[in-house]
Amino acid sequence: MYVLRVELAAPDYAAWKRAFDGDPLGRGAVGVRRYRVMRPVEDPARIMIDLDFGDLERAEAVLARLRELWARVTAAAGPEAEITEVVETGRH
Repeated sequence: MYVLRVELAAPDYAAWKRAFDGDPLGRGAVGVRRYRVMRPVEDPARIMIDLDFGDLERAEAVLARLRELWARVTAAAGPEAEITEVVETGRH
């Protein structure tokens, strides 16, 4: 499994969330299997999103589309993203 991890600043979380919920990428259609939205307790204006994919090619395609989207929208500041490979998971 591959995870596209996105981090950004969203001073207006409600506006960012409306944009996210509008799903401009069509998460299901582009291969996102699951997503998680997280905010640090001490800095709720910072957002981290994990998008899970079954294959690297789809994750790379979505990253390219995200970069195009970020060039056009203003709901988030300073977005950064990287693709990681899940090599182990566990449960306690």
